[in-house]
Amino acid sequence: MLWLGANTWMFLNTFLLYSTGQQYHYLYKMLGVGLCISRASASVLNLNCSLVLLPMCRSLLTFIRGTRAVSSRKTRRLLDKYKTFHVACGVAVCLFSVVHVSAHMVNLVNFSVSYSDDFPALNLARYRGEDPKRIILTTIPGVTGVLLVLILLLMFISSSHCVRVSNYEIFWYTHNLFIVFYIILMVHMVGGALKYQTNVEAHPPGCLGPNQSSTEQRVEDLDRLEDEDVGRCREDARFEPHWPQTWLWVSGPLCLYCVERLYRYIRSSAPVTIVTVVKHPCNVIELRMLKKNFKARPGQYIVLNCPSVSSFENHPFTLTKCPTVNRETFGIHLRVVGDWTERFTQLLLPQPRMDVEILPMVQQRTYPKLYIDGPFGGPSEEVFNYDVSLCVAGGIGVTPFACVLQALLDGWRGFRLQRLYFVWVCRELQSFYWFAELLCALHQKLWQENRPDYFNLKLYVSQAGDLQSMSEERFRPLASRLLVGRPRWKLLLDEIGRSNKQKRVGVFCCGPKGISRTLHKLCNSARSCGTTFEFNKESFS
Repeated sequence: MLWLGANTWMFLNTFLLYSTGQQYHYLYKMLGVGLCISRASASVLNLNCSLVLLPMCRSLLTFIRGTRAVSSRKTRRLLDKYKTFHVACGVAVCLFSVVHVSAHMVNLVNFSVSYSDDFPALNLARYRGEDPKRIILTTIPGVTGVLLVLILLLMFISSSHCVRVSNYEIFWYTHNLFIVFYIILMVHMVGGALKYQTNVEAHPPGCLGPNQSSTEQRVEDLDRLEDEDVGRCREDARFEPHWPQTWLWVSGPLCLYCVERLYRYIRSSAPVTIVTVVKHPCNVIELRMLKKNFKARPGQYIVLNCPSVSSFENHPFTLTKCPTVNRETFGIHLRVVGDWTERFTQLLLPQPRMDVEILPMVQQRTYPKLYIDGPFGGPSEEVFNYDVSLCVAGGIGVTPFACVLQALLDGWRGFRLQRLYFVWVCRELQSFYWFAELLCALHQKLWQENRPDYFNLKLYVSQAGDLQSMSEERFRPLASRLLVGRPRWKLLLDEIGRSNKQKRVGVFCCGPKGISRTLHKLCNSARSCGTTFEFNKESFS
């Protein structure tokens, strides 16, 4: 609401300034309402072009998240919507760019048609009736405006969901055109297309010239003279172009973003050692790594870069294991989906050569060079800050909660969490083997500590398959909690509400959009027993 209010105020305030301001009287008479709309939309563009960079300062957001004295839980939940805010600012830039360009197209026609012989300095056209296309291609604002529209169009198209899913590299490379975009944006106003009057007191708008009689005045000027009691001009009107102000809006956020990128580059340049690579069922790879002085909290994620696959491509992965006092290694689980993960997996697990016979015990495996940026904060960090938390995972979306479960197994202390509900939905039964040993170990630990109600586990498989494959003795705790079908979310939340009356339950979801929408809607609806559900969505899309 604050962002919407700021945009509305900027638009209306600028519109009124250019429509009623005396310094823009002659320019407004020449261009009409197109002047007001173009400048009002430009002020909104300045605001959003400065704000759109702030959500991408991930290290700063992570610092704010970790500062409990500065950041309340409500503030941290707002910070979790940083991508939504980034998209909202980007959409606003695109929409008001269309308004801005349309208004200026009308202005160009008016510059050509309403060429002023009385005030030559006010003209952008060189003569009356000049082709507007010629004005665009021979002025700095015109040429830079065309370039900005082309860059913005490329970024907008490549940001669509279908492009990001089918070819992430196109999205990545075109989005980095923002550097060129901002450079051109800061010189866009150079050239002084729009001018304002500097001597309003000596030359009140509509006054009579020194050698001009009242009969030579236009009707509208005569009316204005009578109403405002304006006399003769003491001097001719003087006009000057506006000093470019866009850089005042964007230089601060742009410098902050550049400093952040430099800090992240230095931090990510430290070497990373791959300790173990494990292949799991359903095309999932577990990667355990070691990096000096690397510290992270459960629920955080890292950004991984492999130059052997792509020098400029970076992909986020949630940590499934965090370093501890007794274990310095950390790990991620990634599903092989798409070109990047396929090439990366081939480097981690190359196919054995059949023409060379090497004994397994002497075979030396060489791993590719990796760079790790992060860790960065995520919504799942808040799991420990509720009395009761519900974690819902869909498929590989279990990764943010795996680190939470691992922290409980490692004996983390000093958090608020008193009860954890964990629901995991998978299509295939084999997917549960990714963290089957972790779930069983945590279950056994809590039973030994006489806390069986602390961890409530439910597993759902949508494709039945061979259920007997999980009937092994060591996986018996999981087999007894395995259900076929899909969860009935409303009944599940009602049950949790009855068991935790008058409490605030944190609901965390990482999975398909269908599950997320359903849970979000149920959390927002009124619930019985005085239980409040707060929805938190984990997403990297």
